[in-house]
Amino acid sequence: MTTRMLSPTAMLPADGAQALAPVTLLVVDDHTLFRRGLIALLAQDAGLQVIGEAGDAAEALRLAPQLQPQVILLDNHLPGVMGVDAIRGLREVAPASRVLMLTVSEDAQDLAAALRNGAQGYLLKTIDGDLLAEAIRRAARGEPVVSPELMGKLVAAFQSQGVPDPSPAASATTPPSALRAEPAGSAPAPLSPREEDVLREITRGASNKEIARTLDIAETTVKIHVQHILRKLGLTSRVQAAVYASDRQRTE
Repeated sequence: MTTRMLSPTAMLPADGAQALAPVTLLVVDDHTLFRRGLIALLAQDAGLQVIGEAGDAAEALRLAPQLQPQVILLDNHLPGVMGVDAIRGLREVAPASRVLMLTVSEDAQDLAAALRNGAQGYLLKTIDGDLLAEAIRRAARGEPVVSPELMGKLVAAFQSQGVPDPSPAASATTPPSALRAEPAGSAPAPLSPREEDVLREITRGASNKEIARTLDIAETTVKIHVQHILRKLGLTSRVQAAVYASDRQRTE
């Protein structure tokens, strides 16, 4: 059993200079070497601050209400209680914290269970460090994040099981039918060529920054396109947009 609480001021500028508050994190992983390496990696980003670490779900459940981190990075294969089974408890004791899975498991059932239980996202440990940092920031803002390699499995799980949308707007009591990618009306407004490009990248699981880089446009422009896409299709989240695009591609 491993637990560690870090000073909230450990990473503040020595000269007291005013800066944007970093995203605070609780790292939960039973492999000490990986956990410490991950913490060292995250410490290189001034916009992220690890304020605690735990080696199992029980310690995470004890620390989370004390620390109230913005994001809880949670492994799945933990001793005692599996990560996906600890999500509901973590959300209860720290309701303002976003739970972000970081695991080696590519199992569709684990992915579906994590999102159903309220995880903000699901990432594989093979993710690049820069992309992990960006995913953490997106999760802290309340955006759903899923590793691109798992988007196909997410879409399949969403279609077959009605997996709840991981965005905060979708509650646990929302019926599955309300979460499926079914645009309001029989004929959604047509998308522009650029909006189609953005939708294709969303289906790949790309972030706004990645889409901007791929399409050589500003990130703010991507955000506007995403808003237009959701409005035209009568959808409420990027996940639903990905499901819609997958359905459309299969029927074309």
